[in-house]
Formats: sequence, structure tokens, C-alpha cells
Amino acid sequence: MVPFLDLKAQYHSIKDEADAAVLKIMESCQFALGEEVATFEHKFAEYCQTRHAVAVNSGTSALHLSLLAAGVGPGDEVITVAMTFVATVAAIDYSGAKAVLVDVDPKTWTMDANQLEAAITPKTKAIIPVHLHGRVADMDAINAIADKHGLVVIEDAAQAHGAEYKGRRAGSLSRAGCFSFYPGKNLGAYGEGGAVVTDDEELANMVRVLRDWGQKGKYNHVHKGFNARMDGFQGAILNVKMGRIEDWTDARRAHAALYDKLLAGSGFGLPIQSNDCRHVYHVYALCTPDREAMQAHLTEQGIQSGIHYPIPVHLQPAYADLGGKKGDFPVSERLANEFVSLPMYAELSTDQIELVAAGVNSV
Repeated sequence: MVPFLDLKAQYHSIKDEADAAVLKIMESCQFALGEEVATFEHKFAEYCQTRHAVAVNSGTSALHLSLLAAGVGPGDEVITVAMTFVATVAAIDYSGAKAVLVDVDPKTWTMDANQLEAAITPKTKAIIPVHLHGRVADMDAINAIADKHGLVVIEDAAQAHGAEYKGRRAGSLSRAGCFSFYPGKNLGAYGEGGAVVTDDEELANMVRVLRDWGQKGKYNHVHKGFNARMDGFQGAILNVKMGRIEDWTDARRAHAALYDKLLAGSGFGLPIQSNDCRHVYHVYALCTPDREAMQAHLTEQGIQSGIHYPIPVHLQPAYADLGGKKGDFPVSERLANEFVSLPMYAELSTDQIELVAAGVNSV
């Protein structure tokens, strides 16, 4: 069996340090925020090449609080993509704004900047590009359009820890970057977690206030805030993992390069390479017109696979109020029907990758 993800293998590689980190929190009793979370914020800001990092309880909260801190609210519109996890659109909804969707580029699978200006209205306040699968969107083009129209850009970098665009880290390419530390992410906590990174001190301070019930000083509630603090256990575990993130990223990229080599003649659509980007492969997905047959074939050979994501946002029943219909975003719809995600994690062996590739090639 080749598992799609093996969190136990990662845990066993850091077991002594992780266990000690958890015990340290038990001894200190700093269960909400605390020194370990503050230390992680410092490390993660430095890693993302930003001045500030504010740790929160999820990637969704990171997006939500960033929007509020940037002044987005009822009556505003925020442009994002149809091909993303629903949390991107949910955060816009939580802020009181309306999500306006655009399609993704057929080669990069990230926001198609050529569609942005047509989606801008007098109500548009912000743009959220999504760095899908660990590849950074075309930020130069997106930022140029945002600057032209006076719009805020907030990166959804939930899948892009350590990804780069023209030498700059994901999260540092806009007003703010939002990360998730859900356990399966490239940098995953042992529970929920997220962070906002930014060079904007005012925005960072507002997110800090909003994550802790809108307080400036204990019981001094200056804003209507939220219970969105990171807990101490997650900060401690993430501090341990920060010492491994680059090694794990190098391993993912090496695995992806081997997949690319072994699948080069398969005829399936593979992730595109670019000299401008450092893809970190949270997901290694290929495209096939008969996904069901491929997954069934792989399962027969003991190979697990996944789908990210089978229904684009505009066709999700929960977001029918956006007014989307089939055919509105053809690239996102095609990808939703064709994506198959192959096993991808640092601990994969060469033998396992060769077995997966052989399975794909024999479809």
C-alpha cells in the first residue's frame, strides 16, 4: 500500500522533540497564546520575509481577520477564483462582503490575471489570489491591476509555505498573506492553526486585537472581535517543525521532479514548471479525462489518490447565492473533473514513487 499521506511517518521522525515540546506546554500551562506561540510568530515572519506574523486558530480565520483589518466589510466585493477550497469564499462571506469569482489559467491553475479587470466594479475592495497546490499565482500582473484600481491584495497561501515568486516568499507579495497549519499541510500543526504575515504594522496590530475578542488590554474591548487565538500546543509543535520545513520542501520538490520524469510520456496533464516560481507541491496533481478509471486502477494496485477539488465554488450548493451556473468558469470546471492528486509527502521513498508512476503509466 502506498498511502496518500502518512502523518505517522513524519511524527516518528520528530517524536522526541515533539513529545518534549508538548510536555513543556503542560509544565508551563501556557495553553492559549504564550511564549511558544510568540516564538513561532517571530520564526515564521522571518521565514516568510515579512516584518510581522500573527498566529491564529485556522487559515480561515487568517483570511477573515485580514479582510476585516484591511477595511473590507458589508457592501464590498472581493475577487477570488472558482478553483479553491471553500474557505477562501467563506472568509469573504464572514466579512460581510460578496465574493466575485474569476477563472484560473489553464496552464498554471492559478488566478487568470487577464480576467481581473472585467470583474472589477465600483464595489470592488480587494483581490484574493490562491496559490493552488503550492504554486504562487502571477503576482506581478495581479498587483499591477490592483495598484491601478486602488485595491487591496491578500494572498491565500494556505498551500504555499515556503513557495517563491521571483525570489520572494509567498505571503510577502501583497498587503498580507494567509497560511493554514492544518495537519496535512507542508507545515502542519497537531490540530488547527493559521497565521497572517505582513509588513503592515497597523494591519498586524488589528489582527492581534481581533483574534483576542477585540481587546487592547484585558477586558478593554475596543472592537467586536473573535476567539481566534492559536493555542500553545500548536505553537510548540510548529516551532519544532520550523527546523525541518526546508528539508521537507526539498524532499517534496525532488519527489515532484521524479514524478515529472517518470510521467513525462504518459499523456496526462502535469504541473507546469517555471523558472520564476519555487513550487512547493502541497499537492502533486495531474489531469486525466477519465479520473474514475484512473483512481480505480490505482486502488487495485494498492495506491491511494485524492481529488483537490471535485466541485468548483460556483457550483457548490452552499454558495448558490453567488449566482454561478455550469459553464461560467470552464477551466475550473474542467480541472474539477480531471484532477487526480498523487501521494506527496517528504517521507515517500523512491520505490514508492516509481510504483505510483508505473501505476499511472499503465492506465
